[in-house]
Amino acid sequence: MINIYNDQNFKQVFDGVEIKTTVHGEQSLMTEFRMKAGSKLPNHAHDTYEQTGYLISGNVVLTIGGEDFDLKAGDSWCVPAGVKHSADILADSVAVEVFTHPREDYVALLDPSSR
Repeated sequence: MINIYNDQNFKQVFDGVEIKTTVHGEQSLMTEFRMKAGSKLPNHAHDTYEQTGYLISGNVVLTIGGEDFDLKAGDSWCVPAGVKHSADILADSVAVEVFTHPREDYVALLDPSSR
């Protein structure tokens, strides 16, 4: 599957947070998140998905398992399956995240230009 980048087809998942699923395979799924300063991702866990990410731009405080990490552009992370995590968005930010295995709810958000 290939996705040629475009600036369209983002879906709002929380106030100030948009997501676009770009590609997926049998074992992984990639998403792009756009997050506005002041927005929050609530504390949650994914029982069966490991989640890795890379902050392209901005500043985010990511809380993983109760520990806070002040992340800036170029920083990356891994959230193991079943571990609670949340985020406070301190500046407009863009992140790319990969989930293993593909999340069906995010497969449904696949960018229609992917092929």
